[in-house]
Amino acid sequence: MSKVISFQEFLSPEIVPVFGNKDYADHKRLLERVDRILHVSGLELRFVELSMERFDARVAKLEAAGEKVLSGPDAIGRYQQQSRQALRCMVLKNLISVGCRETSRQLAMCELYQWFCRVQRVPVVRAPSKSTLNDYAKWLPAEEMETLLDALGEALRDEARAKIIGLEHELDMAVVWVDSTCLKANIHFPVDWVLVRDGVRTLTGHILTIRRHGLLHRMPEPESFLRKMNGLCMAMSAGAGTKTGGKTDRKKERKKILRQMKALCDVVLKHARRYRGLLDDCWEESDLTRPEAEVILRGMDNVIAQMPEAKRQAHERVIGGRQVPSKDKILSLYESDIHVIVRGKAGAAVEFGNSLLLGETSDGYIMDHELMKDRSPGDPKWLEQRYPGMKKKSGGQLCGMITDRGFESKANRRMLEEDGVFNGLCPRNPQDLAERMEKDEVFAAALRRRAQTEGRVGILKNVFLDGTPRAKGFKNRQLQVAWAVLAHNLWVVARLPWACDQQAAAEAA
Repeated sequence: MSKVISFQEFLSPEIVPVFGNKDYADHKRLLERVDRILHVSGLELRFVELSMERFDARVAKLEAAGEKVLSGPDAIGRYQQQSRQALRCMVLKNLISVGCRETSRQLAMCELYQWFCRVQRVPVVRAPSKSTLNDYAKWLPAEEMETLLDALGEALRDEARAKIIGLEHELDMAVVWVDSTCLKANIHFPVDWVLVRDGVRTLTGHILTIRRHGLLHRMPEPESFLRKMNGLCMAMSAGAGTKTGGKTDRKKERKKILRQMKALCDVVLKHARRYRGLLDDCWEESDLTRPEAEVILRGMDNVIAQMPEAKRQAHERVIGGRQVPSKDKILSLYESDIHVIVRGKAGAAVEFGNSLLLGETSDGYIMDHELMKDRSPGDPKWLEQRYPGMKKKSGGQLCGMITDRGFESKANRRMLEEDGVFNGLCPRNPQDLAERMEKDEVFAAALRRRAQTEGRVGILKNVFLDGTPRAKGFKNRQLQVAWAVLAHNLWVVARLPWACDQQAAAEAA
């Protein structure tokens, strides 16, 4: 691996002081503490080392292919500097809870953010663009982000480094509160006929793109398909047939509309296949490069392959009146790794996305997390699978596990008992729960504390992930969760000394 070399910082004038604004002062103090944590914990150095491993692998691959690559000290130094900026920009983006475009705009305006992200400020400000920030979001894969989180946890368990960071003692990881939730996917609510609409819109959009780049084949105006589909969708959504007021009439009208949608879909599919072949064979006659053409071809192939099943699924539900098993359903034409998750909660009886497990310590530090790609095996089995990793991440400190009743099972009770770990699994039987709450004060206190874990889940999802991740594809969603957890943990650790000061002040009063 290329050695991590030292390089000169950009010339950076002093940040103009701001007086009389407490919110700004608190935010500045937070970023200064996060900056210190990144240095002292070795997190920044580790991030650069992992980046250089990928840089070296990429250089070796290009050289083996006979391509010329700049890989001297100057190129290595620039890449390392960019890697450090990537880490800091992504941490900042998650801390201020905005998108890449807004992050780029604020970086261009705010001296404090420019200092934190090590943005060049002399002779001109060179703030990263939205596209560059999108690249930063994928700088390292999710697996290597996990090693960064482990490195941060290891540093916080070291009393010497914890004190340099500003903590009174190392982070307590003896007790873990575990919960699971659904991370919703950024998709339309999967009403079955909506898949037919999405397919027609997407394929028509690709046809328009191909025509715009110079490849033409005789066909009706593509926009006419969109107009017709929009009209059919409005009729379907409005509950067509209400003029008669009869339920049977509405069903008949919906069936009629779906048949028209399917006929329109068949026409669009025929034109899409023709244009797909035209682009594949004659892309050189357009102003597209082959890689650009490949992007369009992959998008068309993905939708064309799924449309027969999407039509069948809509037919089964609307015309046949039969349910389609969840395991066989297409929930989205564009996201294949999402599932129907039955939550059984008010306002969220059923959700569509991926299961997410979180384990937090008493200080609110997220010690363990996992976004499940496949269907969840169930909370009891999931906890059993994650337990060895939690023990390792706690540095052998783990001595208590608290969960809701969904995680309780005979196997998990036995697992904790054999390890001598406090069993804080909420019993499924209400009578057993009431009896244990009455007799075991430690268990009762731990279970009452579990309400804070619900809040922790909400903070991560609604603040650091902005409700529903906009990343496309499971790997990108998994990576977005890893960045959110990293920024959240830095935020928690940076604020711990303030919490101690406030507690001391309250006790003194």
